[in-house]
Amino acid sequence: MHLFAALRILFPRLEASPGTVKEALKKVASDGQARRNQVKKRSLQVINEHFEPDFNAAWPSVVVFQSFLSVMFRRKLLYLICCLILCFAASLSLAGEIYRNVDERGRVTYSDTPQTGSRQIPITGQPSRQLYQVDHVYDGDTIILENGKHIRLLGINTPEIESRLRSEEPGGTAAKKWLQNKLRNKPVYLEFDQVKRDKYNRLLAHVFLSNGEHVNLALLQNGLAAVSIIPPNGRYSDKLIQAQQQAEQSGLGIWSMPEYQARPITQIANHTKGWQRFTGTPVAVRKSRKYTRLLFNDKIDIRVANSNIRLFPDLATYVGKKLEIRGWVARNKDFYTLLIQHPSALIVQ
Repeated sequence: MHLFAALRILFPRLEASPGTVKEALKKVASDGQARRNQVKKRSLQVINEHFEPDFNAAWPSVVVFQSFLSVMFRRKLLYLICCLILCFAASLSLAGEIYRNVDERGRVTYSDTPQTGSRQIPITGQPSRQLYQVDHVYDGDTIILENGKHIRLLGINTPEIESRLRSEEPGGTAAKKWLQNKLRNKPVYLEFDQVKRDKYNRLLAHVFLSNGEHVNLALLQNGLAAVSIIPPNGRYSDKLIQAQQQAEQSGLGIWSMPEYQARPITQIANHTKGWQRFTGTPVAVRKSRKYTRLLFNDKIDIRVANSNIRLFPDLATYVGKKLEIRGWVARNKDFYTLLIQHPSALIVQ
């Protein structure tokens, strides 16, 4: 009876009764005529060798079920192992960060959310990349594929080009021309992060050439773009930040342009549209339900979404220190604020 109970668990639709020899043989037939004949022959052989004739009507089903269970159980076990391996590999490829945490009792847990005292585990799996053909370059950080999809390059921002809605920002045309020359008649590999689309429904990706060159990174190395990391998409952030620092130290591209030099945050009322740099010293911290803010005076602050606050040091440690702030200015009447989404935009001087 234990055999039939196990069989019902593995194969709920199978009739697990000693008297249903014919039904069992029909299900075995799915493996082919040869296998069915072999099972029947072996069943009769076992019955003739070990059982009295009076039991011949009942026991063939047991032997058939046992043979069938042995074959199918091995198949189901192999299938289960393959699924577990594939799921584990997929989870590694999708995870942006994995953290190892040991509690006060010595118990080890792993999570994609950092906790106090947790240690980040490096993920060595190679992210998947998909091959596409570029139709044309829209601007320095946006390309359009042959299938019509718009791709916004992850982790960077280039100055805007002229359009019917806005005027050109310094450096916008140079970034676009560089990208056109780089991608002309070349297929590209796209690598996605955790969030695949932005609010404009553009796909967000890191772009690679067939020789492995990282296009997003190259734009930063040439001083044609600035780092713009928006969590949870943080892949390659360390490399992107390092490339920007080297271009900035060398005075390449936008870093030599007067329009992108840092200005005192007290001059924020005279700001121009687009990405800007300011310097200032915060005097206080204020927390609300949605944001934690660093206050510079009663008219100017910067804000960090509480959902991203874990990425930053304690914001109170910034108070009293001179900072460089990078980003876009938002205005509400005579109040000015900048949304800071990643520590790379908040630099202690």
